[in-house]
Amino acid sequence: MTAPAKLTLASPAGRGALAATVLASGMVFLDGTIANVATRQIGLDFKASFATLQWVLNGYALALASLILLGGSLGDRFGRRSVYLLGIVWFATASALCALAPNAEVLIAARVLQGIGGALLTPGSLALIQASFRPEETGRAVGVWSGTSGVTTALGPLLGGYLVQHVSWRWAFGINVPLAVVAVLLAMRFLPESRSDEEEGPLDMAGTVLIALALGGLTYGTTLAGSSGWNGTAVGCTLAGVLLLAVFVVVEDRRRYPLVPPRLFANRTFTGSNLMTFTTYGALGAVFFLMVLDLQVAGGYGPLAAGLAGLPITVLLLVLSPRTGALSSRIGPKLPMTVGPLLAATGVALTMRIGTNSHNYLTDVLPGILVFGLGMSLVVAPLTATVMAAAPPSEVGVASGVNNAVARSASLLAVAVLPPLAGLTGERYQIPSVMAHGYRVAAASCAGLLVIGAIVVAFTVTGTPVPSAPAVPPQEVDDDARDRAADPATDS
Repeated sequence: MTAPAKLTLASPAGRGALAATVLASGMVFLDGTIANVATRQIGLDFKASFATLQWVLNGYALALASLILLGGSLGDRFGRRSVYLLGIVWFATASALCALAPNAEVLIAARVLQGIGGALLTPGSLALIQASFRPEETGRAVGVWSGTSGVTTALGPLLGGYLVQHVSWRWAFGINVPLAVVAVLLAMRFLPESRSDEEEGPLDMAGTVLIALALGGLTYGTTLAGSSGWNGTAVGCTLAGVLLLAVFVVVEDRRRYPLVPPRLFANRTFTGSNLMTFTTYGALGAVFFLMVLDLQVAGGYGPLAAGLAGLPITVLLLVLSPRTGALSSRIGPKLPMTVGPLLAATGVALTMRIGTNSHNYLTDVLPGILVFGLGMSLVVAPLTATVMAAAPPSEVGVASGVNNAVARSASLLAVAVLPPLAGLTGERYQIPSVMAHGYRVAAASCAGLLVIGAIVVAFTVTGTPVPSAPAVPPQEVDDDARDRAADPATDS
């Protein structure tokens, strides 16, 4: 049962509890940014193929996307602080294994373990704030969490680029260990335990296994097709993933306590918002992964400069998202959620100028970055608020978790599918002209995804104003393409 919320920001206990949630979630945000910056050096050190680099990102994303809903349920059932602490320790241990990995295979396995830790850790931070602070203090606490996490994300390219360029990519993962130690000490001292007040049904392990196998089949099959062509194994795994996804939908529809309640999708706005999330964050994941690589391979940028190239996007999100959230609460989310993806698509198209002659950042890179950032700034806060408002009040946590999982799955599949279609296979990505051409093809595909997202919103989302929600700053897109450069629903 949830303990009475007694913490305030004015008390030492409240500040300590907030620091514990900020530090641990910031660790995940930081890791997502650094992983993108480190991929090229990892490829050089291990003489890795492009498919291997994909799995360095996708191994983490697959585990996280598959298990994040289960992680939220475990926290509600067995104690949010307990599961949160387990997630921090698990994530830090896996980070140490990443830092010590002797080869690419061990690194990928450690990244999968990191994803499991992230699935235990990620749903807990905002849930703990909600449960631990007095109701009148919750909004301010979430605001501090969002702002501080945004600063962490903004520092990611600087710190990650410096470590990769001047120390070692291994420290890009190893830095999580001391951060985790401090987070654990703070959490143990200041965070109160809490559980869900609602009656809980049995954990949906069947749904969890099915979605993990479905995403795994789709990711493995499409990644294998990129390196070996559409042979029997690639086709079989991809079809098996599609079939398992269909089975997952049928099973969830028949369960009394499903992992993903199908009734949520009876709301057209909720369905449309999640379809738009899929296209937008799929594009976002692929763009961040490939652009950082393209800047280094084709543009001749060092890891530090390549990591900092996208920093204006983070700044724009932090500055403008609260304002666009307030605007959408007055005029409704439909217009900003339609115009935003179109503007972002224009920005992605402008980044297609990045290539072997892109030595002038101000003329060749920055214009596309700024337009893309402006477009995403129009999307993030309205999308968050729309997803929440479209769900029944008793299921906003589940709705947030579903949207989170959709975004992570989209990034996972986009990073698996788009690079092979763009001709980035084997070790050919290390040839500047091949990398530049591949990025342009993938960027054009991502621009198309963003346009599709805008069309979906135009036909599904209403123009009715909804209450604004705090904008959650960039994460990888976790954890994952800059861990979801602007996660619409970081916690379930």
